[in-house]
Formats: sequence, C-alpha cells, structure tokens
Amino acid sequence: MKVLVIGSGAREHALCRSLSLDPDVTALHCAPGNAGIAEVAEMHAVDALDGAAVARLAGGLGADLVVVGPEAPLVAGVADAVRVAGIDCFGPSAEAARLEGSKAFAKDVMAGAGVPTARSYVCATPAEIDAALDAFGAPYVVKDDGLAAGKGVVVTEDVDAAREHALNCVTAGGGRVVVEEFLDGPEVSLFAVTDGRTVVPLQPAQDFKRALDGDQGPNTGGMGAYSPLPWADPKLVDEVLETVLQPTVDELRRRGTPFSGLLYAGLAITSRGIRVIEFNARFGDPETQVVLARLRTPLAGVLRAAANGTLAGLEPLRWSEESAVTVVVASHNYPGAPRTGDPVEGLAEVAELDAPAAYVLHAGTRREGGAVLSAGGRVLSVTATGADLTEARDRAYTAVARVRLDGSQHRSDIAARVAVEQRG
Repeated sequence: MKVLVIGSGAREHALCRSLSLDPDVTALHCAPGNAGIAEVAEMHAVDALDGAAVARLAGGLGADLVVVGPEAPLVAGVADAVRVAGIDCFGPSAEAARLEGSKAFAKDVMAGAGVPTARSYVCATPAEIDAALDAFGAPYVVKDDGLAAGKGVVVTEDVDAAREHALNCVTAGGGRVVVEEFLDGPEVSLFAVTDGRTVVPLQPAQDFKRALDGDQGPNTGGMGAYSPLPWADPKLVDEVLETVLQPTVDELRRRGTPFSGLLYAGLAITSRGIRVIEFNARFGDPETQVVLARLRTPLAGVLRAAANGTLAGLEPLRWSEESAVTVVVASHNYPGAPRTGDPVEGLAEVAELDAPAAYVLHAGTRREGGAVLSAGGRVLSVTATGADLTEARDRAYTAVARVRLDGSQHRSDIAARVAVEQRG
C-alpha cells in the first residue's frame, strides 16, 4: 500500500521508520517531515492543520492510508477531511479527539464510562480556582484544559505557583482549567489501537517528563523512555484494557462519537489501584520510539485495520523480547524558548556504531545544504535495543556521546534505576 504520514517530529520518524521496513508498503510519503524522515520517505510541503490540503495531497499521491501523527491536526479535523475524500485514515475524528483536546471533556467521558481517575474540579473563575486548591491541598496539580504540547501541567508544593498557572490557563487559554488531586505511585504509558469497537493494546512504556536528572526541573514534552517495564504486574495490560481502554471506547461509541485510531492512556499505579492521569488521541512522544522498536508485527496492516474497522480479524501482535531505551537530545534552554539553527553533527558516526541496535530519530531538525540544523526544542531521539535495559541503555548513551550539538542537553538517568534492579 501507499502510505502518507502527517507530522514532523520524532514520533513521525519512528512511524516512518517502521513503515519503511514493512514489505507491504510500496511507497512512503511524509508531510511536512524533517531531515531524518527524508532518508526513508518522500517529503511534501503542506500545512498539517489544513484538512482539505492534506486530503488533496493524499488523493494526488494515490495514498491508500493516511496516518496523522500530532494532536493538533486531529483536533482540527484533518482525519475527518481525509475520510470524506474516501481515503482510509488512522486517527480519530475532531469530535473524538476532544478526549485530548479538552481535559474537562475527558473527565466527563471517564465519569460516564466508570473509568478510575483523579478527583477534579473544572474551574473558570479565581474563586473556583482557590476553592479547588484548598480542597485538595499540596502537592497541587493544575492542568490546562486544552492542548499544550505536553507542557500544560504544573505539579507543585507552592500554592502561589499553582494559582498563577491556573489563572494563566483561564485567561490565556479556553477559559477553563482543571485542578485535581495528586496521584501517588509510578506512571505508565499504555497505547491501544482501536477501530471504535475492538481495542488492541500495545506494550507499556514509561517516560521521563522532567528536564533534569532525578526528576528535577520543569515539565517537558518528554526527555526519554523505556520498554518493557520489568517491575510492572504481568496482568497490568489486561486490567487496563478491561477497566480503562474498552470502557472508554464503548462510551464514546455510545455517545455517537466513535474513536478510531490510537488511544493513549497515561496511568498512575497508585496505592488505591490504577488511575487515569490523562488520555491522548495519538501516539505519545517519546514512548512511541521504544514501543515501535519492539513491535515485530508489520505496522501498516495494523494501522489500516484500525482505519477500516477490521481489527477484530487481526492476528495477535508479535513483540521482541528485547528492551528499548530512547534518550532525547534537546536544544539549549529547552523547555523554554529553544535556540535553533545550530549544526547537528556526528549522525554518521552513530550509524556506524551498532546498527540496527542503535539509531537516531529526528525531532526538530531541518536540512540546509549538506548540513542538518536544529529546528526545535527536542532535536533528536537516540534509540537503542538490547537483551535487557542495561545493554539498551549502554548502546543508547554510547550513541548520544557521538552526537555533537552546541549547548544541547539530555538526561543521563533514563531507565537507570530500573536497569540496575533488573540485573539484580
């Protein structure tokens, strides 16, 4: 089949890499893409938020399947426009993508589905914000109701900082903010592919949101991830499917807004059981990088089955027993306003190291002449696999050491504690 991927980040590079290895994919296109994606797919210039333009491009290319990577195009209705044009599309409708586009909507869906989540208040005034903060106490959890590129959440012991973020969300955002109780316990990311009825979970992963080692510093879009989770209950995936994923998909279908695409559940494994922190309507970044590194079932057929409603007939997914680790190399000052335009060097040296066990996925890059330049906050996702997390970490960090980007930053402790525990 001919496949068009929409997006320009490391998530889309991971998707394109997997699709390029799929023998059923005869032509692979990406719009707008990045410097790394250009090595495996034909690039096209298009406004990813313009559904009509994306549909025209897909039609002109004769695409059999369009895969929409980022959340903003989904919320903007790009998947709807592609489907209206008669082309299979992996990604939910704009109405169903509200599950990510509005925290308040997600809370309402969870309530209807009986999905366990944090207690919360949706606030629109300073008085409501103060009452909610007082009700829960520290640590305070304040979430922008709308899309915030993974950086709209503040978790703090400082009530003034929590109130300031909440007021900013109300005044600068959509007029609402969600204040909720703090959830203890480790966090897990679990993706599921669904056609609106059948739900097929992928393997769980864990990401690292804070900018600095030891989970210090500000929240980011994610500084690294690993999979599998040696410490997790073997029944975790089945339990989440039964109590979270399937009920959510069933509730959305009951409401007349069926969800077809990738349902991402961010979970907290608390002392009181599993609780949903958030839903996303697309593959997460950087977890996608490690999950797809372990997937052995060809990807295109899985995505198309979700797009055309035939997931129930899909063979069980096959997974590698290996571990995968990804380390994000970010620009100077990330997650603040990043410095861009710096040369990215050493990529050829990584390719010579231990391919295909270690490789670089581009996030914020562009090509100028013969050079690759930084073009965003998160620049690269350096990904590696190994027999266990220790070997995967060693390979990933050996590759990171070959990358040269002036002023860049990365965490040195991705999966470190768990790798030590796994080796015993």
